[in-house]
Amino acid sequence: MPTAAVNGIEINYRIEGDGPETIVLVNGLADDLETWAYQVEDFLGAGYRVLRFDNRGVGATSKPEGPYTTRLFAEDTKALVDSLGISGFHMVGTSMGGMIAQEYAIAWGSDLKSLTLSSTYAWPGPFCSRMFAMWADIAPVQGVAMVMRDVTLWAFTQDFFENREPELREFEGEMAKIAQPLDAYLAQLSSIRTHDTRDRLDRISVPTLVIAGAEDILIPVALSERLRDGIRGAQWATSPGGHASIWEHPGKFNETVLQFIGGHASEGEGQS
Repeated sequence: MPTAAVNGIEINYRIEGDGPETIVLVNGLADDLETWAYQVEDFLGAGYRVLRFDNRGVGATSKPEGPYTTRLFAEDTKALVDSLGISGFHMVGTSMGGMIAQEYAIAWGSDLKSLTLSSTYAWPGPFCSRMFAMWADIAPVQGVAMVMRDVTLWAFTQDFFENREPELREFEGEMAKIAQPLDAYLAQLSSIRTHDTRDRLDRISVPTLVIAGAEDILIPVALSERLRDGIRGAQWATSPGGHASIWEHPGKFNETVLQFIGGHASEGEGQS
């Protein structure tokens, strides 16, 4: 895959499709660009070009010393899209990626045709802050893979655990093999612990959809609702599943996001 030398790092990215409009996908904590494996086919099929990439600190992108911030990730993203000559695009971010997308929209909203914020918040609050502090304590002692085992318990629903054992084992196996170095994981984790856009959400003027997994207990739905309330005119939707709704029920998630994006695409472009 190609890389781009931007913002002092090398970013690993992948562009697919030749549609007239681009969807830029932004990953969550410890996730590389394969996060979107269940979305890309539908997005390409709807007539869009798709850009996905490894954030700083994960995958084949550089892993400089941290800590990182969501604003720094947004700066990386801005540098990448500028280097590729992409503008007037639709941004979709999930979890940490949704936090990065908020910072992008606050700083460079004129680049965007639409903004989708999935399973995310404007501020972690006392519950998530305690959970992330626990992960920060566990990772140096038992490793990042052990933390990801814990994340699996929070990310999927009871229905998934009880009725989709083969898929569950596949996800558990992938998470157990995570190759992210400890320092890079902690640098990324710091970004979601310090993220706070509560007093700047009024600067987001691009059409926005906030979508949450209906049973999300990792980032409680109430936090996503507060994010929605802080963005003037933001639309709201829920998708079946929990925090990992993009994996657990991708069809419904994709349908909802594409319907929203289609409403803000140029006439006759990227709509099918």
